Amino acid sequence: MRELIETDQEEEQTWAIRPNKSQIKRDIAVLSDLCEEIIQLAPAQIERLELPENIFQAVMEAAKMPLKGARKRQLKYINGLMRKIDVQSIQEKLDKIKAKSAHAARELHQLERWRERFLSDDKQVLGEFLQQYPDADVQHIRQLIRNAKKEIATEKPPKSSRLLFRYLRELLENKQTIEE
Repeated sequence: MRELIETDQEEEQTWAIRPNKSQIKRDIAVLSDLCEEIIQLAPAQIERLELPENIFQAVMEAAKMPLKGARKRQLKYINGLMRKIDVQSIQEKLDKIKAKSAHAARELHQLERWRERFLSDDKQVLGEFLQQYPDADVQHIRQLIRNAKKEIATEKPPKSSRLLFRYLRELLENKQTIEE
């Protein structure tokens, strides 16, 4: 009889561990936010995420929909599809896209500040600019500045101002290409 009792005591009891419902809801909310961010991207950026074909088609359809019930249902459908795949790589790619757009916006603001400083009557701006961008064509910049100031004075369309901005952007892109 002792053997029987010992075997009963050695027997383990297993309990079914069910997932935490609150955690599941939080995960779904995070995934829903991710889906909403993806839908708001431009089509070219969505393609860079390299989504599976069925999710890509669903996202493209949702992007075209107005902000009403059908779009909400489509988001829930996309959310359900996304739960079946690993979203970590998609999140990383999305973060890179966001970082690039934020970086591009900063660069554009920097170029706009340079252009505004050139069009002001500050004489030191060109020297400061040439220290950062030694490859710049000084005569071309001076000509664009002179023409832009004439256009402002005569209230003509800002053609030279735009050309100046484009030239500054080309210089910035060339400098980044050299640094890489």
